[in-house]
Amino acid sequence: QVQLVESGGGLVQAGGSLRLSCSASGVRFSDYPMDWFRQAPGKDREFVAAITASGGQTFVPSSIKGRFTISRDNAKNTVYLEMSSLQPEDTAVYYCALAPSYAYRDPRNMLAWGKGTLVTVSS
Repeated sequence: QVQLVESGGGLVQAGGSLRLSCSASGVRFSDYPMDWFRQAPGKDREFVAAITASGGQTFVPSSIKGRFTISRDNAKNTVYLEMSSLQPEDTAVYYCALAPSYAYRDPRNMLAWGKGTLVTVSS
């Protein structure tokens, strides 16, 4: 059974940084691309970042590019999301997801989800 567990969320001031982690178990982690999504109150779940199974390619939407970086350590079965220059609009629950393909961005296509970690950015 696949388990994804996010950590690293918290309260940060605008302009600050956070590093989220997502640890995976019950799956051959290195076989799968991984995605990060976020969901703000009252909004749909939004794609944030993707990384290939090997970690050799990453994708971040242009609206976030330059502030968020996704990476992974397959030896530790962990994917990371480094966030900098955080703004109040980045406040959301952040989720990691096991993706069937690097090209998939739709949350409905994800194979498994973590329970999320809350990031709150104060102004």
